[in-house]
Amino acid sequence: MKKIIEVKHLARVEGDGGIYVEIENDQVKKVQMNIFEGPRLIEALAIGKLPEEVISFTPRICAICTVSHKNVAIRSIERALKYKEDKKTYFARELMHLGEIIESHSLHVFALALPDYLGYPNVIAMVDKYEDVVKQALNLKKFGNKIMQILNGKYIHGENATAGGFGKFPTKTELLEIKKEAEELLPFSIAATDIVGGLELPDYLEEETVFICCNPTDNKFGFWGDELIFSNGKVISSKKYKENLVERTVPHSFAKRSLYKGKPFTVGALARLNCIGDRLKKEAGKKYKKYKNPRWLKNPLFNNLAQTIEMIYCLERIPELVDILLKLPTPEFEKPAKKKGRGVGTVEAPRGLLVHDYSFEDGYVTNANIITPTAYNLDDIEKYFKNSAFNLNKAGKNTDEIAFELEKIVRAYDPCISCATHLVKVVKK
Repeated sequence: MKKIIEVKHLARVEGDGGIYVEIENDQVKKVQMNIFEGPRLIEALAIGKLPEEVISFTPRICAICTVSHKNVAIRSIERALKYKEDKKTYFARELMHLGEIIESHSLHVFALALPDYLGYPNVIAMVDKYEDVVKQALNLKKFGNKIMQILNGKYIHGENATAGGFGKFPTKTELLEIKKEAEELLPFSIAATDIVGGLELPDYLEEETVFICCNPTDNKFGFWGDELIFSNGKVISSKKYKENLVERTVPHSFAKRSLYKGKPFTVGALARLNCIGDRLKKEAGKKYKKYKNPRWLKNPLFNNLAQTIEMIYCLERIPELVDILLKLPTPEFEKPAKKKGRGVGTVEAPRGLLVHDYSFEDGYVTNANIITPTAYNLDDIEKYFKNSAFNLNKAGKNTDEIAFELEKIVRAYDPCISCATHLVKVVKK
């Protein structure tokens, strides 16, 4: 007997995707995380462009992760063409990045994921019982947007940040407002972590996997670095991402996939906490120690909790950054020292490891490669689909019940499907 579980259009995710699972004679024969969106062609468009053009249009890959794409493009280009990075520029970029993390995580945890666990179809339906939580979550999201608007010029696709510096640095008044709001929102973020941390998560999908994220310098927690760190303890240079995270294509998706030593892996907030969470301090460190457990290594549903802990970290880090920025003089724009070279930029987008890789000749792009977190996560998503479908079917669950649980897995990863689509070359044999 064959059983088909199909979700044609995933709800509460960014982009257009679906789920298809076949079960025959109690065995899972096929699992697919389908990506319906067409290829974006961004890498091909980058060829022949100047650095400032690349920094301007590559963030158009996504409206949610626009700052991550901006920062990673800048990091790649500045490494390729040997820019110097002034301290004030560095810390302003970090502040801008934290704004995106807060905006994205608050949207995902409270509006997209939490309704699944509290028994609501959407966040609006939660208002009667959880009005304060919903309002404060919206305040968090608004705050993240405000930081991006001030630092990058606009909420979405701002142009203030570029290679060599910022067109305009935030004023003292703006920075102090940001600091004040971060301090005011911190208590809610701490309380919200306990709400998410108190949820009972199922174990029907569990299987250990490898987690990967950027390795910040000086043994600190953070969202970028020139090394990658693995949950098995391995550390590599970001320049070696291709040899270790090997890309391939599959017939049912426009998004490429990647494997580490022939096996799927996970990136994202849970990966960051599994790899470098022991570096967290203050309240974020306390919540990490309170909730950390061995199930984090085998259950992606804990990603939602990891995101709430990261929001605490961001809100604690922002006042520190403001104090640093207020003491530093405004620098002149830095200029490139070279017109030829290759640079690999790696940052942690809200959803995980993001790679931009550019090569230049005479100041123009000759090669471009972009790999997004969702593309990295797709193989592991399908692995957890298979585990879940097998165990839930064995437990006697019907197709609708199984489909709902599979949707929860997808939403836990917080996929950005539009980001993941790649140009695929078709070779006729």
